[in-house]
Amino acid sequence: MTASLAHADDADGGHGPTRLPKYYQVKRQLLELTAALDAGSPVPPERELARSYGTSRTTVRQALAELVVEGRLLRMQGKGTFVAKPKVAQLLELASYTEGMRAHGLHPQTKILDIGYVATDEKLAALLGIKTGGRALRIHRLRLADGEPMSIDTSHLPAERFPGLRKQMERHHSLYETLRAAYGVQLAEAEETIETVLADPHDAQLLEVDTGLPLLLLSRHAFDVTGEPVEWAQSWYRGDRYKFVTRLRRLSGPVIRAGYPAPRAADRGPGAPIRPAAGDIGIIYLIPVPFI
Repeated sequence: MTASLAHADDADGGHGPTRLPKYYQVKRQLLELTAALDAGSPVPPERELARSYGTSRTTVRQALAELVVEGRLLRMQGKGTFVAKPKVAQLLELASYTEGMRAHGLHPQTKILDIGYVATDEKLAALLGIKTGGRALRIHRLRLADGEPMSIDTSHLPAERFPGLRKQMERHHSLYETLRAAYGVQLAEAEETIETVLADPHDAQLLEVDTGLPLLLLSRHAFDVTGEPVEWAQSWYRGDRYKFVTRLRRLSGPVIRAGYPAPRAADRGPGAPIRPAAGDIGIIYLIPVPFI
């Protein structure tokens, strides 16, 4: 492989050229290189890339690391770096993981890491609509697609409402399928937030990624057709394998301005719809997060 590192300069609003950092130039060269390769193809070693681009291994390593974080490359411990598969474009909709993966032609798998009953604190009890100290069933799962770890999920459901759910989960592949088939409960709507977090050593080991890789944390508060809370769930998705897609529609009614918190479920009253009007597909609230 032969290549040269061009001195790429971009105009800066008419104030003279701005020289790009050397690692960023290498990154652009690597993007051109990998664009011609199939997913799963190996990327040349750092030493070879450094020699080809006339730069240091440290510079190459920085460019590779950024491409790994962006999900364009996949680093496998002891094996090397490879061109990553395209990210799974997951629609933001009230569907199970199993349904979502099947829609993409992928084979979903679930490994139950832990399942058992826990006593709820005040916050969790309020989310599930039960008394503080009441029992909730906690389901901790690892999600895979075509054998590849994709996310870690933790769900809490009110135990009294779903007796025998632990045993019922053994008969069905999907929690939502179990709720529908065994208890006649159909989920109708949910409030969902998305944040970015970094993979800690435990989660990184389960997801087979580097510690510190950005993850997408989805927190979902799901309700049935009567407006009763059914589930409080949090899912940690690999940022290098996932992107989320939603369709937005401008509302005809009052607009909630960015920066104002979304109305809480407790403020809506029992059975009150989350969506402000029929036919609206999604609402995104922009809530500022203070720096700590």
